[in-house]
Amino acid sequence: MTDLVQIITHPHNVVEVRLNRPDKRNAMSFDLLRELLRIGEELKEQRSVRAVLLTGEGTSFSAGIDLNDLRSPKNSLTAMWELSRPGPNLFQRVFLIWRDLPVPVIAVIHGHCFGAGMQLALGADFRIATPDSQLAIMEARWGLVPDMAVSVTLRGLVGLDMAKELTMTARIVNGADAKTAGLISHVSDDPMGKALELAAEICTRSPDAVLAAKRVLNAMVSEGDAETLALEKKWQRRLLLGKNFKIAGKRAKQPELGYVERQFD
Repeated sequence: MTDLVQIITHPHNVVEVRLNRPDKRNAMSFDLLRELLRIGEELKEQRSVRAVLLTGEGTSFSAGIDLNDLRSPKNSLTAMWELSRPGPNLFQRVFLIWRDLPVPVIAVIHGHCFGAGMQLALGADFRIATPDSQLAIMEARWGLVPDMAVSVTLRGLVGLDMAKELTMTARIVNGADAKTAGLISHVSDDPMGKALELAAEICTRSPDAVLAAKRVLNAMVSEGDAETLALEKKWQRRLLLGKNFKIAGKRAKQPELGYVERQFD
């Protein structure tokens, strides 16, 4: 456990990553961003993990970037350097790491989910929110453009016109309206319960097959036809030669059989 992020283990090797700045509505300081990236990189190497939940302590998921922290002279210089460097920068990597994880990631949303908080949620594979949660791509309110990988993570979720409208207006929508727009996967009065239920269902399947599905379907919205078709074949070859494929075939008659740890990354 750290001061800024709590790590909680649930049944089925489900790991909860909980933002822990409740007095700041989990606003993201530079230290919190670095801690999230560190944790994401560690989880990426842990083959026993089957799913990850992103949550927030207190009354909000995350109210966005910590503007006071951003405005400090040291962090302002860091931000300008990161925005100038080639390749994905710190801010983008923090939110892309969850998309890159070899397990499903579920954002469990309540209260405020603004700006950087929204971009963190978009980095997950699924988003489950309370009906009265408040969500916004908030950056336009501060005269900024979202720059934390939203051009990748928002792709395939909403139409281009809706993406522009939500970004240009910085409009706040509730969980129910966010579901209609496509930002949210499920709306629930008990988002944590729903997330654990979904994670448990996914955990009944081969961890390698789940990984392959994540890789192939993510590529579907970012690559061309030739690349995605080649990826389908690549992953199917791997799965056919893997241990969990054989176990999956036996589980229909022997449901007590457990899968071995994920073989692939």
